[in-house]
Amino acid sequence: MSKISIIVPVYFNSDTLKDLYNDMKAKILGVIGDYEIVFVDDGSGDDSWKIMNEIRLGDPNVKCVKLSRNFGEHAALFAGLSVCTGDCAVTKQADLQEDSTLILEMYESWKKGNEVVLAARRSRKDNPFYVLFAGLYYKMIRKMVNKNMPEGGCDCYLVGRKAINELIKMNEKNSSLTLQVMWLGFQTDIVYFDRLEREKGKGRWTMGKKIKLVMDSILSFSYAPLRLMMYAGFIFDLFALIIFISVLVEFFTVGTPIAGWSSLMCVVLLGFGMMMTMTGLIGEYIWRALDASRNRPPFIIDVIKTSEEESDE
Repeated sequence: MSKISIIVPVYFNSDTLKDLYNDMKAKILGVIGDYEIVFVDDGSGDDSWKIMNEIRLGDPNVKCVKLSRNFGEHAALFAGLSVCTGDCAVTKQADLQEDSTLILEMYESWKKGNEVVLAARRSRKDNPFYVLFAGLYYKMIRKMVNKNMPEGGCDCYLVGRKAINELIKMNEKNSSLTLQVMWLGFQTDIVYFDRLEREKGKGRWTMGKKIKLVMDSILSFSYAPLRLMMYAGFIFDLFALIIFISVLVEFFTVGTPIAGWSSLMCVVLLGFGMMMTMTGLIGEYIWRALDASRNRPPFIIDVIKTSEEESDE
């Protein structure tokens, strides 16, 4: 009989953890068969770790993992995948915005032979600005990285043991775990769901983190920014050549003097700004290469607690 691992990244979710567990217990844990729940505390500063362990004491199938500090949600998911023991693993957000029954549908799809099952949003009840930002992000991803990204995007997914092992071998940092899952190329199915409105707690997905995700997603999987830089440089050079020729033609045919420090400074500043922007973009690629070469782990596990044992890593 197969076993499923449910990976839950936790970051300041003390107000939703018990509701999350009770929701899963009422809807899926009694019918899903053999399971384990892996809570991963990503450096929360509230009572999340305490509540996670209270849940663990009441359910022998719960495992609690504590990271040494905050490494980010994708690192927390990666940590959960690295310690899970199921034949497949599904990610689950702790904000109660995904119906727990979605896991059953994804699990059934995996049993039919799909190594990867994506949960794509059909609709979402969120701040209109966040919806707009997410829509632009996924549109860019489809255009520049992976054309198979669902239009509504996907926050959670189920991966089989084969896919889990490959993800662990990749061991990438400054990347998007969702895009890594899609990059694997295994047989994939998509399950659609309606994202619920958040009723408890405060989201920690700040604009800075969203911008970093955009950068990580594009720079880790696409050379399109470098190609755009080359195109921009070519267009700028062509524009400058046209202006230069037109000035010479006007000088020799009409006699217009070549003058104008203001126009010259505009061209110089425009060119300098473009060069600085391009240099910064190249620097982003170089920094990611340096960070990968240092071979630091994407996460560090401080403590693992199960119903049978407690171990310090």
